Amino acid sequence: MVKISAQIQNSEGKNSVSVKTGENAQSITISSRASGFGSSVNGGELLFLALATCYCNDIYREAQQRNITVTSVQVDVEGEFDGIAGHPAENVIYHVMIKAEASEAEIIELMKHTDTVAEIQNTVRQLTNVKLGNIQAISIH
Repeated sequence: MVKISAQIQNSEGKNSVSVKTGENAQSITISSRASGFGSSVNGGELLFLALATCYCNDIYREAQQRNITVTSVQVDVEGEFDGIAGHPAENVIYHVMIKAEASEAEIIELMKHTDTVAEIQNTVRQLTNVKLGNIQAISIH
């Protein structure tokens, strides 16, 4: 079991974002919104980036197991939010282009297989329990 975490600390004009897998921690540069509060990138964009990143990384993993050399991967994810607070994304689809040293049939099989084992895709496809944990309110009068 590998523990993954993400953190954002935001205040006026300051946005600090970090991620961690196991003991490997790194920061990601995401600026504040023009208004000064919040992130310039929204959660939907990051969710779609997570889908694209997962599939891209998993293509290389699965290709290695099949002794296929992949030279490039492009993943485009799109979907819709209806603008009503609390409503989930709809019509999420991703398109993939891969260049590899293999036959077209082998590459297509790799792509289809990877779709079945991509962890983020599988997480989003099923109902995942996400709950609010510890909360702390600090009143500044």
